[in-house]
Amino acid sequence: MLARYVRERGVLTLEEAIRKMTSAPCERFGLAKRGQVREGWFADLVLFDPATVEDLATYEQPKQEPRGIRMVVVNGQVAYDDGRHTGAGSGRMLRYRQEA
Repeated sequence: MLARYVRERGVLTLEEAIRKMTSAPCERFGLAKRGQVREGWFADLVLFDPATVEDLATYEQPKQEPRGIRMVVVNGQVAYDDGRHTGAGSGRMLRYRQEA
């Protein structure tokens, strides 16, 4: 999304694309305290270079590492750092919150 629709085609701003990948799905699926960086909320963070970030995976080669991602933090633990998976395993399954 960032390479194609923000950088190449200019269809979305960087901020709009980030919202569509973070807070918008969390709101739609009722995931409480997720999707934004706020005190007391759960946060998965990605440190990336907006000038180079690009998904390189294809249907033929789905396990290609993306370009331009420097670090990924999942539930407060570094899961990916400068091209290396750390084995942190700190992610967990999220469930839809149903309103009463």
